[in-house]
Amino acid sequence: MTSYDLALIGFGGVNRTLAELIHTRGDALEAELGFGLRIVAITDLRLGSLVQPEGIDLAVALGLTGDGASFAQHGGSAVPDNEAVIKTCSADIVVEATFTNPDDGEPAVSHVRWALEAGKHVCTTNKGPVALRGRELSELAQRQGVYFEFEGSVMSGTPVIRLAKQMFSGLRLGGFEGITNGTSNYVLGRMEAGLGLQEAVREAQDLGYAEANPSADIEGFDVQLKVLILANELLNAGLELRDITRQGISSVTVQDVRQASLDGKRWKLVGSARRNADGSVTAGVAPVALPLDHGLAGVSGATNAVAFTTDLLGQVTISGPGAGRVETAYALLSDIIAMHAGMTQASSAKEVANA
Repeated sequence: MTSYDLALIGFGGVNRTLAELIHTRGDALEAELGFGLRIVAITDLRLGSLVQPEGIDLAVALGLTGDGASFAQHGGSAVPDNEAVIKTCSADIVVEATFTNPDDGEPAVSHVRWALEAGKHVCTTNKGPVALRGRELSELAQRQGVYFEFEGSVMSGTPVIRLAKQMFSGLRLGGFEGITNGTSNYVLGRMEAGLGLQEAVREAQDLGYAEANPSADIEGFDVQLKVLILANELLNAGLELRDITRQGISSVTVQDVRQASLDGKRWKLVGSARRNADGSVTAGVAPVALPLDHGLAGVSGATNAVAFTTDLLGQVTISGPGAGRVETAYALLSDIIAMHAGMTQASSAKEVANA
């Protein structure tokens, strides 16, 4: 049976959860999916690097918690060397889930590039490399004959990119509008319940929904990157980040929220793109007071939704979880499943051609 060796770059919540799934459900997944998964390398800012071509003992790796824990205690290094691990380890697939600077996509852009140049497939949950260097990295993957998958970069475990690409064949997409940031959505919901913006943000932070610095969510930077990904991947827009106008929710007041409620509306941070008559695409992020009967008005909490405008079906909405360790880890697994399906299809086609 086919088996794929993985290198996990970053061992925080998402990649750790993927390792837990492989550790606890590996045999069941192999029986169900038709291929096995083995982790042969892990790098982590806190734990260091561990490379074991015969397969890492995941019980040991997952048990490394608390101060002083290090891969150096188990034959690895206390200091991570992502470049060396990515370029030289025996992994077939590099799973990239590190922190990324939204300004330049680093260090994830380099992680992805090193892997593709080394002839390794890549899946990532990082928005930065896809939004800022997506075309460049996809072209590199194509030249190298490997896969570059990034389903989790927009709506976590909800496969909006893959569903749209596979299920909208034959349709013309006129654009989309969506709610793709659970933190801002939660804050607006709490403001509707009477809290001020800062109070709602603090509550979101206390619950773990918002970062210590919530500006990426509150000021719309997160949605801006996601809109760029969707516009380029699904509308072939060829846009850059500077082309996406951005306004966050910090300008929305409690009075605005109250007035919207009286008017039968609800504030949402909406990311959208539309194809113009000349074929160009206009895209942006802004808070909008939506009528209660609007398809996105009822989307709450961490749930995300994107409504696509199509020529033959009208509006089609994809909705599902937009955050969570398990959900995002599943997105990585779904990327690997897609890679396997593509490789299997290519192999079958080659056998037919050679018959």
